Amino acid sequence: MIISERLSEYLKALECDLPEYLDRLEQQALTDEVPIIRKEAQALLRFLLCLLKPERILEVGCAVGFSAAFMSEYMPEGATITTIEKVEERIRQAKKNLAGIPKAERVTLLCGDAAEVLRELSERGETYPFIFMDAAKGQYMNFLPYLLKLLPEGGLLITDNVLQEGTIVESKYTIPRRERTIHMRMREYVYTLKHMEELETVVLPVGDGMTLSVKKGTKG
Repeated sequence: MIISERLSEYLKALECDLPEYLDRLEQQALTDEVPIIRKEAQALLRFLLCLLKPERILEVGCAVGFSAAFMSEYMPEGATITTIEKVEERIRQAKKNLAGIPKAERVTLLCGDAAEVLRELSERGETYPFIFMDAAKGQYMNFLPYLLKLLPEGGLLITDNVLQEGTIVESKYTIPRRERTIHMRMREYVYTLKHMEELETVVLPVGDGMTLSVKKGTKG
C-alpha cells in the first residue's frame, strides 16, 4: 500500500459505479485472482482517455481483457484498441470476455510474445498515441525500444505497477531473493524513463504506482 488504506478507501468511494458488464468482468477477475487494474488506475485512465481522446490505443498485457474492455468504454467514438497477450489460458478467457462488450469490433487481440508482436508492429510502421503497459514487469526494459518506435511525437506511454507496493525504494538485499531480479529491473526501468532525452516522465503514487511518459518533439 503506497498511501494509507483509509485514504485509499475514501478515494475509491468517490468513484462512480462501472457499467454492469465491466463490473461483472472485474468481479470475475478478482474471484479468479487475476491481477487487473486497480480502482485508482481506472480513474486515471478514464481521465486521460477523456482528456486526450486517442484514436488508436495499444495495450501490452491483456490478461483476461478487463482493462481493454474498460478503455473501450471511455475511448472516443471511432477509436480502436490493439491488445497483446501470450498466456494461452488468458487468451481464451480474454477472447470470451471481449466478444461480449459493446465495442467488441473495435478491439483487436494479438496473441504471442509481446516483444515479437511489438517488433512486428514497429516494422510495419504502426503508431499509437496512447500506449498502456501492464505486462510482465521484468520485461519492461526489453519492450521499451519498440514502444519508443510505436509512440509518435506527443504520444503518451502509461506504465502500471512501477512502485511494487512501495518496495521499489528498498535495498535489493531486503527483498526476497526470488523477487530481486524484478525489483532491480523495475528500478532500472523507472530510472531510464526519468532520464531519457526522448521522454518527459512523471511517476505517480496511484494504485501500485504509474508512470506517464510523453514523447518529446525533435529539437530545431
